Amino acid sequence: MRILAIGGAGFIGRQVIGRLVAQGHVVHVPTRQFQHGRELLVHPTVTVMQADIHDDATLERLVAGCDIVLNFVGILHSREGQPYGADFERAHVHLPRRIAQACRTHQVKRFIHISALGADQQGPSGYLRSKAAGEQAIRESYAAPGSGDFTIVRPSVVFGSEDKFMNMFAKLARFLFVLPIAGAHAKMQPVFVGDVATAVMTALTLPAAANKTYALAGPRVYTLGELVKLAALWSGRPRVVVDLPLSLGRLQARIFECLPGEPLLSRDNLASLSVDNVTNEPVDAELNLVVTPLESVAPIYLKGGA
Repeated sequence: MRILAIGGAGFIGRQVIGRLVAQGHVVHVPTRQFQHGRELLVHPTVTVMQADIHDDATLERLVAGCDIVLNFVGILHSREGQPYGADFERAHVHLPRRIAQACRTHQVKRFIHISALGADQQGPSGYLRSKAAGEQAIRESYAAPGSGDFTIVRPSVVFGSEDKFMNMFAKLARFLFVLPIAGAHAKMQPVFVGDVATAVMTALTLPAAANKTYALAGPRVYTLGELVKLAALWSGRPRVVVDLPLSLGRLQARIFECLPGEPLLSRDNLASLSVDNVTNEPVDAELNLVVTPLESVAPIYLKGGA
């Protein structure tokens, strides 16, 4: 099959593309900056191209002739605004809608969209509200009669050797003997990136996945404070974790937002932590997936990166 992987140069996308290539699929990966996708060029059936996916004509050209379209695009930070801010709106709402509409126009067999566990149009953060609005935009695009269908995958926090979650806390433990964390009591259910990739691969051709949404979470619920403590411990630097009061957490986030580069924590991130990122339901049996415990993977890559 010919597959378009939008955002395929990212953490989850790279995992899925490796599996697609192993099955003999031809994969096209558009990226804003070519160097971001250069490591994918080792795969013989992958084409990386510099392209602006936010340009309608470019997106139409990319989608035309594809059997499957995958959307891995997601951002964690946005300029402020209601109901979610301009950057979240562009990446999480407008883009999924435009991809869905292009898929319908070009009769793409299936559009698979990576959303987020906890997506909720009434959620406490712009991130969660925009993710939910993007899902709704896809459903609306597929409401009219036509060919093709969609699948939405909602992973919890994703961990793996190249993650920016457990690795970030392990790196902080290099420099701090005490780790002050806002929202330390927030609950989450981390899922292994390999399991997310497996779910996507299954959903490619699974008839039951048509127009369905799947929640993906790991086998165990942790607090954020527990995860930070484990990341430090498994990297060989056990640390004390201090739960910051919300007022200090907001101040910390505001300071991070003013620093150059992508902030470690934003006020919107902190708002997301005000609700638990967990699910009471097991992974849908249709995916035939046995989820991987954090303890069986994270200690290996965190120790290796120490």
